[in-house]
Amino acid sequence: MDRSEVEAILESLVESLASVEHDRWAHWQRYMHSKAERRPDGSLILPAELVERWETQISTSYTNLSDAEKESDREQVRRYLPLIAAALAERDRSARDRSA
Repeated sequence: MDRSEVEAILESLVESLASVEHDRWAHWQRYMHSKAERRPDGSLILPAELVERWETQISTSYTNLSDAEKESDREQVRRYLPLIAAALAERDRSARDRSA
């Protein structure tokens, strides 16, 4: 597979991957909002211990995360893999059809 084929496959996945990314982001936002206190004006206040934990995670490189934190990131990546696998399988089917 040459670079242009890879780029074409990736470009064809942008919308599908963007949809997965939005779902991932929305899930995270629902989680954050569930941990916050809603004020009468609609603003949210997050508990200090969560802010501290998340700020620590933000400033920690992936390689230095705990095994549980790494697994959480892996779970998020796994949401994308079925779309990538399907695109690669379709590419293989198309290549076989062209050579038949």
